[in-house]
Amino acid sequence: MNPAYFASWFPFPDNSQLDWEKLGDTDYLYVSHLHRDHFDAAHLTRFVSKKATVLLPEYPTSELEDELRALGFSSFLKTVTNEVVELDGGLKIMIQALTSPTDGPIGDSSLWVEYDGVRLLNQNDARPTDLQRFTDLGHVHAHMIQFSGAIWYPMVYELPQSAKTAFGKQKRERQFDRTFRYIDDLKASQVFPIAGPPCFLDDSLWHLNDIFGDEGNIFPDQHEFLIEYAKVGGVNAHVLLPGSVSKVTAADCETSHLVDDLDDFFANKESHLKEYRERQRPVIEAAKLTWEHPEIDVLAGMKERIEPLLEESLYLAEGVGGPVRFDLTDPDDVVIESILVDFPGKRVVPAADEKVRYRFRTERRLVEHLLFTGEVDWANSLFLSCRFSAARIGQYNEFVYAFFKCLSEERLQYAEGWYDEHENSTDAEDITLDGWQVQRRCPHLKADLTRFGDVEGDTLTCLLHGWKFDLPSGRCLTSAGHHLRASRAE
Repeated sequence: MNPAYFASWFPFPDNSQLDWEKLGDTDYLYVSHLHRDHFDAAHLTRFVSKKATVLLPEYPTSELEDELRALGFSSFLKTVTNEVVELDGGLKIMIQALTSPTDGPIGDSSLWVEYDGVRLLNQNDARPTDLQRFTDLGHVHAHMIQFSGAIWYPMVYELPQSAKTAFGKQKRERQFDRTFRYIDDLKASQVFPIAGPPCFLDDSLWHLNDIFGDEGNIFPDQHEFLIEYAKVGGVNAHVLLPGSVSKVTAADCETSHLVDDLDDFFANKESHLKEYRERQRPVIEAAKLTWEHPEIDVLAGMKERIEPLLEESLYLAEGVGGPVRFDLTDPDDVVIESILVDFPGKRVVPAADEKVRYRFRTERRLVEHLLFTGEVDWANSLFLSCRFSAARIGQYNEFVYAFFKCLSEERLQYAEGWYDEHENSTDAEDITLDGWQVQRRCPHLKADLTRFGDVEGDTLTCLLHGWKFDLPSGRCLTSAGHHLRASRAE
């Protein structure tokens, strides 16, 4: 309900007129993932009953649970990925969690629900390799799926407008193609385009809204989805606006709306956004007043935060392969400080005229705020705000953005281990610790045991989180599962 990413993203359409007190009086709460356009802390605090049981995806870290506990939630049902759970009243649910570093890195998820023989899949933003697990459970009657953009590319890149339009058109087409492939895989009776698009109400970001007939805009709305879906023969889609109600049965679907005419609503989208912008202008201005922290020494703060992680990073640092520069500006867009994150040299220093792989230009006060709040995910905060510009040499480098999603030791260790295991197949790599041959990565969150493993007698302790393992059996002494491969070293 509230804006996300430095007051850049707002939900479209405006949903403030809904009876959130009634909607928040719920038995169960499902939050798909921790990105702030899905995890609205202020809204959850104010409106959602703390008696609700949280249906928690099986993520590799406890960050989502920790954040919800901090908001006052105390009842959690910790699901297991791809396992069906029966709740009160015969309601069945299953949550599929995705856990690669590109999914968060703490993840994204989909929710499957069945009641009285009717099945719904809320795929959310998740992009599983296939939907086979859901089809195995029976025919799905309602498929809710993301279709619009949720990224900063190509708008922020310092390119000629013609190039931006061409790249944006390609991305827009790929978004629809991917969505239609998922729809074809699941073959649900009814399709609901959801999870976007955002709208942009700050004057400086107004051009990102899809209201200018720009074929390169990556944020098409639900009406555009219907048009494109019809081109591939889609006739079973339903638009949901705030207040819409869909009643899905095994045989059909009836949808009603608070607006009288959907076509007319979308035809007047620009006027709707202009009115919305005026209502939210005080919210945006109030948010901007919180960003500036002149007491923060940005260079010192970035050194303190990033250099220890660079020292620990093997796979990500090598993947970036070169220095990355941040040009920090005042509100008038004048560069007042340039900082180099030197991945090969494992240091953060004032920038000179070095040749860099990536360059980011943003307001200094935004980085001040990231450091002030201790934000560990700059990709899903600063970058998704679109309040920056970027330039790069060569192709897209996923390791740049993966690293800036992982500005905590826990996240970095998980991402490093994931890449080691999935990209280099080093899950079979063993190390020797005090007379024991053990797998290099901790089974819990992939911490590198060459750094964090401590052996005392027949017990190995991973010092990153304190998890203990019995070496003769490999059994985890801290929690069920998480077997450690171990044997006496010859």
